[in-house]
Amino acid sequence: MSLTFAIPFPAVNEKPLAVIATARDITEEIQKEDDLLRFHNIAEGSVNPVLITDITGKMIYVNPAFTKITGYSKEELLGRNPRMFGSGKYGRKFWDKVWAVISSGKVWFGEVEDKKKNGEPFHSQLLISPILDNSEKITGYFGIHRDLSEKRILEKQLIHTQKMESIGTLAAGIAHEVGNPLASISALVQVVRRDSDDPFIREKLGLVKSQVTRISKIIRDLVDFSRPSNYELQITDINKSIKEAVAITRVGTKAKDIEFNVELSDDVPSLPLIPDQIQQVFLNILINAVDALTEIKNGENSKKIDVKSAVENEMVALTFSDTGSGIKEENLTKVFEPFFTTKEQGKGTGLGLWISYGIVKSFQGDLKVKSAPGKGTTFKLTLPLET
Repeated sequence: MSLTFAIPFPAVNEKPLAVIATARDITEEIQKEDDLLRFHNIAEGSVNPVLITDITGKMIYVNPAFTKITGYSKEELLGRNPRMFGSGKYGRKFWDKVWAVISSGKVWFGEVEDKKKNGEPFHSQLLISPILDNSEKITGYFGIHRDLSEKRILEKQLIHTQKMESIGTLAAGIAHEVGNPLASISALVQVVRRDSDDPFIREKLGLVKSQVTRISKIIRDLVDFSRPSNYELQITDINKSIKEAVAITRVGTKAKDIEFNVELSDDVPSLPLIPDQIQQVFLNILINAVDALTEIKNGENSKKIDVKSAVENEMVALTFSDTGSGIKEENLTKVFEPFFTTKEQGKGTGLGLWISYGIVKSFQGDLKVKSAPGKGTTFKLTLPLET
């Protein structure tokens, strides 16, 4: 609102004088500037990624949280279309529907999977709202993300845990149903083999016996995993158990050309564990590392296994690293599943890491794997200082 008025002055030479002034109320403009500054400070300090685009979809503003999560700099983003983050998971029809909603002046809300600069996926809840001027005309679009990466990780862990629980229940039933017939078969084989003088028959029955023994071992492993342990907790020297496991592993003929580097921290305390079980975990991991190193050709990589213990963030952290050929990305999520193995048929049951995972979880700990083809493999085992 503006106001025009005249201010009279004393006449000079009988000529009247006056000053005409115009005043305009800028309260509303000052308020808008304050609101804009307040929004800018909120957006800049927000932990949620925020972006604003013009009417054509080109980005004209991104906040620091947005550049942090995507890995792009502000200069790389401004002037470009958000389709640059497309993961390829959603088809054209999906985004056409989104555009139809926001271009009609409505708000769109949903979950999306975008792609960071380094190619990693970025899961988020996305809200896109049209920006309207005083005449209700769309002048741009405002988008805000809520990072769901941690939620996705927790969901995967929950699904994995539930799968393990289901398999454990199933394993107990299988062990009972298969165990009894195997015992009968084994007894019959022994009787026939003892009464036969034919070398050929005795040889073949020996093969049958060895396979029955192998199946029986698998059954025992299943039973050990699926039922609560009857062993009592004992104060266990972690470093001593690791040394013993390394010593046992070194005895094997496969390990003769492998260099073992063991760095154990004196800060690692003894913990209430079941000694046999925790040593079984160490042996399973070390034997897998040895097998991985025997698969690489001489001269390709130095054959080394590094074992370390430390205290990190109120946890005992144990790492087992090898310089083997590594694990393919598509297999990383399967290494703790039962009967999964990349070894040749007959050289592994695929139960070692599955059982190890269950043992570590029973001690309220965690077992994770990090690997890449050609870069070796690292297993990290963590146990709480107070189990």
